[in-house]
Amino acid sequence: MLKVAVFDEEHEKDLEEEINDFLARLNDNHVRDIKYSVSITTDEEGEQIYCYSALIMYHV
Repeated sequence: MLKVAVFDEEHEKDLEEEINDFLARLNDNHVRDIKYSVSITTDEEGEQIYCYSALIMYHV
């Protein structure tokens, strides 16, 4: 069965940690694909807000 896991963080290192923790629980041959995305916007004060996200497709 194919499943997905979605991760979303404001800092790239936080995303990296979360994904590595998740992958450590899977066998290497279970991961099918990883999609990565970065989005940026600004808040009311003009501060930049980053969104780092990843979708992992895997078999169980």
